[in-house]
Amino acid sequence: MDAVLTTHLPNEALVEELHWLQRCRQGDEAALAMVIARHRARIIRTAANILRDRHEAEDVAQESFLKAFRELHRLRDDRAFSGYLYRICVRLCMDRLRSRRIEPAEFDSVEESQGARVENRLVIQKLLGQMPPDLRATLVLREIEQFSYEEIAEMMHVPLGTVRSRLHTARERFRKLWIDATRETA
Repeated sequence: MDAVLTTHLPNEALVEELHWLQRCRQGDEAALAMVIARHRARIIRTAANILRDRHEAEDVAQESFLKAFRELHRLRDDRAFSGYLYRICVRLCMDRLRSRRIEPAEFDSVEESQGARVENRLVIQKLLGQMPPDLRATLVLREIEQFSYEEIAEMMHVPLGTVRSRLHTARERFRKLWIDATRETA
């Protein structure tokens, strides 16, 4: 897939980022700080949603930036930088998830009287933790981070059809987990 990802950057922001990336190549530390500031919060949020651990997500974000800037000279088209950065982040998250021992997650059922958003979010996080890493990452990237199917395929280095299949499976598994978690309160 040769599509150039300009992940969620409007045209003027992209032009500005291209300028900062050129300065990064010349060793400008202020430019490096600007590029990091532009992507840091979303990279951490993406990693945290996949890994379910804010501290580990910050480590992955830092590692993603280091790897991206170390290899910046290899990037042929600076417009692809944000997609490149997110691909690195997702791959690092997937590597970490694969290296973890799978532990069944315990969760409390949701009661209708507790229908607050915070509690639902906690249940959602617990349910996501019960899903296989590849399905969880695909679901998080699409439904929470709002990446396109094409962007997800490029980030995860899989064909578009695989993204569609994983997303379908992930939605079905999540739906069943949600029904089971909420059934006891009905």
